Amino acid sequence: MATARKKKKPATKNGVQATRLWLMYPPRLIKRPVVWELSHQFKVVTNVRQVSVTDEIGVVCLELDGERSEIKAAIKWLEKLGVKVEPVEFNVIES
Repeated sequence: MATARKKKKPATKNGVQATRLWLMYPPRLIKRPVVWELSHQFKVVTNVRQVSVTDEIGVVCLELDGERSEIKAAIKWLEKLGVKVEPVEFNVIES
């Protein structure tokens, strides 16, 4: 049995892309409703998959569904706010 690590390709359906991201919030943004703001500023559907929040950092696994251009604009907006954005990588085991 061999193991391989692959990036999951974004799923598309009728031009809609699904993207999972890790968001790392700095302390100054932890109490700000960033995901809510994102969903109102951009034509994306947000789905929170996992969250861990302390006084020092907020880590969110967020799924975004929408047009590629909207997702890219949303990511750029998050980064401009000071949120670190990383793609979620999936491990795949192949036989």
